[in-house]
Amino acid sequence: MSELVPGGNVPLPGGAVAVRVPGPFDVSALITDDAGKVRGDGDFVFYNQPAAPGARLHGDTLTVDPARLRPGATRVTVVISPADPGTALGGLPSPTLHVTGAGGRALARFAPPRPRQETVLLLAELYRRGGDWKLRALGQGYADGLAGLARDFGVDIAEDAPTGSGPGFGVNTAGSTPTGPGPGFGANTAQSTPTGPAFGASTAANAPTGPDFRANTVANPPASPGPGPGPGMVIPEGAPSDPHGFAPLVNAARASAGAPPVALDARLSSAARDHAVAMAARNRLDGADLHQRVTATGYAYVTVGEHLVSGPRSPAEFVEYCLGSDRSRRTLLDPAFTHAGFACAPARSGDVYWTALWARPFTPAELARTATRVVELTNRARAGAGLPPLAVDPLLTAAAQAHSADMVARAFYSHTSPDGSRPWDRAAAAGSRRRSIGENIACGQRSPAEVVQGWMNSPGHRANILKRDFTHIGVGFAGGGEAGTYWTQLFGG
Repeated sequence: MSELVPGGNVPLPGGAVAVRVPGPFDVSALITDDAGKVRGDGDFVFYNQPAAPGARLHGDTLTVDPARLRPGATRVTVVISPADPGTALGGLPSPTLHVTGAGGRALARFAPPRPRQETVLLLAELYRRGGDWKLRALGQGYADGLAGLARDFGVDIAEDAPTGSGPGFGVNTAGSTPTGPGPGFGANTAQSTPTGPAFGASTAANAPTGPDFRANTVANPPASPGPGPGPGMVIPEGAPSDPHGFAPLVNAARASAGAPPVALDARLSSAARDHAVAMAARNRLDGADLHQRVTATGYAYVTVGEHLVSGPRSPAEFVEYCLGSDRSRRTLLDPAFTHAGFACAPARSGDVYWTALWARPFTPAELARTATRVVELTNRARAGAGLPPLAVDPLLTAAAQAHSADMVARAFYSHTSPDGSRPWDRAAAAGSRRRSIGENIACGQRSPAEVVQGWMNSPGHRANILKRDFTHIGVGFAGGGEAGTYWTQLFGG
């Protein structure tokens, strides 16, 4: 067995090799050509998309068979990020890469220098040299998060659907949950005076753990198949009827965890039913378009999540299945959720496909609570830097909220609106006469804590938050659209 140092390499034998990184990490892989770019989103293997030709992720182990990679692939980059995205790699045990070949024979081991504030580590790469494949140790830290790394490799980050079907394959999409972190990215602009057009912009990416870009795959089938549901088990139109007792089962589990009950919502139940039937017709799980599926029913949310599972044969087994792993259990028991929708549908193959939707509605009170929390965390950061707090400005708030809603409605993500207006234009249109204006935006983050932390981890955003000349703030938030959540901070001084 070879003990590698950064830059060291070792030849690989023919056949598949297993790359394992034990510990509190998420393992991902990017399949590229010599130019270092993916050919499509299918070349990104991670918890939401655990398989690609020649590569499969199961738990902490990535198995790669170079001969089976898609045509043109010459490199597989192995990446780790914290399983809890709120934690820097420096706060976790040092990662160690273990590489084994056929029969579990140890081939190589690599313990990189301990990371510090990095949120992603490029740990190693499998690469082709001539007709042979080698492993090279990297140990390169990456500060912009998994979503940013993926974009730099050419991945289009949206809601990538996991692949696979069959009993026991599950996806838990905890999208936009305020208690859980997730991917997203941010941008900021600042302008000293409303007449000076020049401004700086920066982007930052936060590591995901729930989908927009995030899902939790569960690969263990339920302990016993139980009785088949039969065609009549699809939750009928006219939900929130609950003929199979899903709500009592869920609420009993939530009560035991101290979480409030959820109520079945007709719109969520309708969306769950349509999606379960569609998955059964295709005979595969599909986690794409969660936010669009929910908002299309007219349900506006401040937080939304989803379970997708195939295999269980009854609601009791489905609930037991979802309680069987930490991530899916956190979604089912999340106290932030107040509404749910549930459905299942049998496929011709005999598999049963299940969809459970969880949400909390968007209301003026929820919006105010969310915005207030963003302001509190922003002012906490300023206090830590010895700066006075920002006061909430209703005019800046109106402009910020309008911009977040506009990004959802017109499907864009930018400081410049499709009509050409920029932050100071929008502030002025709302009636603000502040002399200096700055703006931070972000999308995909699932809580005030996550979005403020993401901004503070980015120098450009941080500069806006900690700018001494700013005295007032407005916060906007909207759910929906491709990224799920859209945030705006508008500063004035």
